[in-house]
Amino acid sequence: MWWLADPKDLHRISDRLSSVYVDRCHIDRDDNAVVLVNRERTIRVPAAMVATLLLGPGTRITNAAVRLLADSGTAICWVGEYGVRFYASGLGPSRSGELLLRQAYLVTRTKERLAVARRMFGMRFPGEDVSTATMQQLRGREGARVKKIYREQSARTGVPWDGRTYKPGQPFEAGDDFNRLLSAAHSCLYGISHAAVVGLGASPALGFIHTGGTTSFVLDIADLYKAEFTIPIAFDLAAKGLTSERDARTAFRDRVRDGKLIPGSSATSRACYSKTATPSPTKTSTNCGTTNLATCPAASTGPPTTPTASTSKPSSQ
Repeated sequence: MWWLADPKDLHRISDRLSSVYVDRCHIDRDDNAVVLVNRERTIRVPAAMVATLLLGPGTRITNAAVRLLADSGTAICWVGEYGVRFYASGLGPSRSGELLLRQAYLVTRTKERLAVARRMFGMRFPGEDVSTATMQQLRGREGARVKKIYREQSARTGVPWDGRTYKPGQPFEAGDDFNRLLSAAHSCLYGISHAAVVGLGASPALGFIHTGGTTSFVLDIADLYKAEFTIPIAFDLAAKGLTSERDARTAFRDRVRDGKLIPGSSATSRACYSKTATPSPTKTSTNCGTTNLATCPAASTGPPTTPTASTSKPSSQ
């Protein structure tokens, strides 16, 4: 039976829809498909054609549906509305571990890790040559870039900006209204990025720029989208006098309602392992909120040797 097939016999992740988000429905199994049922209609979704199923508020799923998705190599993520919160995830044994092995190989070797970091910074600095920059130089450029964005957004909206202020572990308890809004918007972006990373089967902890935390790679990916999403949202809300965490959460939800951010985050996560140039992370081809991911070199080229510990020091970023 195909749903008990070997992982290499299942549909390639690159050939699947990257993600399907559902909320307020009942999810069951019918033969080789999961069935989404609400008061208006019933939809059948072939389990093996979806890389990640995102379960939003108001969903309930049967054991039979979970088993089918696990056997099909489809990841399940329990998320907030439109993915702005990440709660939990599950991935069955049918999904190949080659992407995770490739990630571990790259992150534990100083030269390869720096190459990936340069590629990620290259997405942030289109047109700039970062091929010889050190990690310290890259971080310095990033700091200058972010400060410039803050100044531009402050001038655009008239909201004063005196620096980034937040309290680790309690980001909503420190700083002015803008900083609290920015912390709330960032937390939403982290939720979507987290869902994208675990949906691919990568490790959230094995970051290339951020290190030492359980969500280091999530932070790496989220940083690529802050200038496009969270920073403008926080400034716009502060200019309107909307200062609550809920204001930031609902504004971010509405901003990503078109469904393009999660597929974009997934494609960007895979692109980090590629040896070729990649497009801007915000310019992702989509279709009805989903996208077919480009073939990932990590899926075909595993590590040649057993990974060893790296001498890289934790980032202060």
